[in-house]
Amino acid sequence: MSYPKRTAALASAAALAGSAVLLAAPAARADVVDVNYRCQTPIGVKTAVSPIDIKGVRSGGGYKITMSWQKGVSSSPVELGEGAMNPSATIVLGGADSGTMTVTGPANQAAIPANTPIKVNDLSGTYTPKKAGKVTFTAGVLTIKALGTTTTCSPTNSPGASLRLDVTAAGGGSSGSAPSGTDVGGQLPRTGPDDSVIALGTLGGTVLLAGTAGALWLTRRQTARH
Repeated sequence: MSYPKRTAALASAAALAGSAVLLAAPAARADVVDVNYRCQTPIGVKTAVSPIDIKGVRSGGGYKITMSWQKGVSSSPVELGEGAMNPSATIVLGGADSGTMTVTGPANQAAIPANTPIKVNDLSGTYTPKKAGKVTFTAGVLTIKALGTTTTCSPTNSPGASLRLDVTAAGGGSSGSAPSGTDVGGQLPRTGPDDSVIALGTLGGTVLLAGTAGALWLTRRQTARH
């Protein structure tokens, strides 16, 4: 095989290898998790189970976190008119961060009949990471205020995380750990002969995976040597 053809083939292999590395490290993973709630209401204790979904998207220097309930929780012995019920909740942070964040949402847009499970609207808030890393988000305490009363619903089954998010701190801070598939120097592991190392060469720590453009760069580099 001629040198230009061999160089192009190696560059294509490098592109495929780089794509595999990227696919192997997703930025976020969300799971719908069943949460067993114990609700302390003005008329006693009630229990309910609701699947919880938490999603996160980049927003400015932080992330917009949205928490969703797929089933109703608690209930009221009297009808709750439009706008009578105001929910909020905490989300427990884990992994590269700790503590809690608060999510809030609008009051009910429609009346909630008496003795009917209360469907909580989606709640959201902004999470600003202090440093880069993998952060988990787990359902915490749900608080419902209605008609001058407060109902507090706490998870009792130690639910797992509903969201695992690979975050970046403001200013592009780093967690200090190398991405999967790279060594500490930021270069792909050398697992083949010298030609493979050249094809997977880095420029300023960035792998050149530009297909034809990468092949041209390698060809010009070889020509310059002669």
